[in-house]
Amino acid sequence: MSGLAENELQCAPRNFRPESTATHRRRPLSVLFVHRDADVVDSCLEELKRAQFQVNSDFVLSLAQCTQQLRSQSYDVVIAEYPSPSWKGPQALQLLHQTVQEIPLVFLTTAMGIESIAKLTADRDLDYVEREHLPQLPMAVRRVLKEKKLRVELAESAKALRHSQSLYQALVENPAYGICRCDGQGKFLDVNRALLTMLGYESKEELLAADRASEIAFELGRGALSTRSSLESVRIEPVENEWKRKNGTSLKVRLSGRGVFDDRGMFTGYEIIAVDVTEQRALEDHLRREALSDSLTGLANHGKLFEVLHAEICRSKRTGREFSLLLLDLDGLKAINDRSGHLVGNRALCRLAQILSDCCRSIDTAARQGGDEFALVLPETGAAASTLVARRICELLAKDSEEPALSVSVGVASYPTDAENVGTLLYAADRVLYAMKDQRSKAARAGQEI
Repeated sequence: MSGLAENELQCAPRNFRPESTATHRRRPLSVLFVHRDADVVDSCLEELKRAQFQVNSDFVLSLAQCTQQLRSQSYDVVIAEYPSPSWKGPQALQLLHQTVQEIPLVFLTTAMGIESIAKLTADRDLDYVEREHLPQLPMAVRRVLKEKKLRVELAESAKALRHSQSLYQALVENPAYGICRCDGQGKFLDVNRALLTMLGYESKEELLAADRASEIAFELGRGALSTRSSLESVRIEPVENEWKRKNGTSLKVRLSGRGVFDDRGMFTGYEIIAVDVTEQRALEDHLRREALSDSLTGLANHGKLFEVLHAEICRSKRTGREFSLLLLDLDGLKAINDRSGHLVGNRALCRLAQILSDCCRSIDTAARQGGDEFALVLPETGAAASTLVARRICELLAKDSEEPALSVSVGVASYPTDAENVGTLLYAADRVLYAMKDQRSKAARAGQEI
């Protein structure tokens, strides 16, 4: 192997398949040798093979060649000769260590080189093996690889901890999130400024004195976690509840958090995050009402009417009790619009809507189907009683002194007497309504002829 020293770079991959891959069969170990003696390299590979390593290897002769090789390829471990005619001494060792950077390093040395190397062994990813004791090489390789893994895991854990701490600090300082800690008996241990503001207290001491933690904790956990133990914190499914501020006003909050346990697995308390969702829920309720109401009159719209009719049919089938539907048509709306304008026409629709609302019980539903058509759903009401309601609506309209005078045509139908589903119920009421319109039209023409 004397010819090796004449070459500037010699890379000779050597791949060995172990007889048993039980320990290191996941992936080959990639090794870079910095050594002048190929026989020693072969002996090292045999020892690694004997220890059930599957190895991919390259070798170079000098530190300069090592630097060049590391630029083009990555390695799991570097095994280097020391001392070497081309480099020796503590400064050379430091230079090599800086060259390999994060790659674990194992030195093959002689008794003369041990003293210099021992000064660097405080580094966790560095080890050495005397050339006379090559069977110890696999153990040294395993150690530096394990140390590197632990070092990486520690760095990742530290990074995750810093990230978690920054998130927690951001969460604590966020004015939208109220945060508190309380013990297993429901007593506050700590709260942030956002929770004080949310509940209307001036200071942490004032809230702690109010001793409201128990209601918060048990609303969240229902006391269930106090009977459980775990070495890990247990997350609690979010719940929504209504709280009272210090001044007695209500707010809606979404609570989430976890139960906390000590090192022995004993339950010690809660960590809770509270979000004020009062405005959000109010907006959602408003949007729901808008989606199911007529924008002009404020009554239920066409979609809500069908929803109520389906619900009443289901209830009637379950209870055996009937309900009735009134369909109403505002007479002469087109003539009002043509004569007095659409603002007066819209006002006429709102006048009728107000009378329908005044005639409603809390269980009734008044709706505008669209245009000049309205409806009134009367639960627990038969045909006779619903006819009286229709008559009262007509009388109230007749007594209304506001101009123009208004009147309605009304059709009444009952379930299950007149129909078997929503469609046939609407059709039955519509037939009665148009029969009434037709009768009024005939009477009007007769009066004109006279």
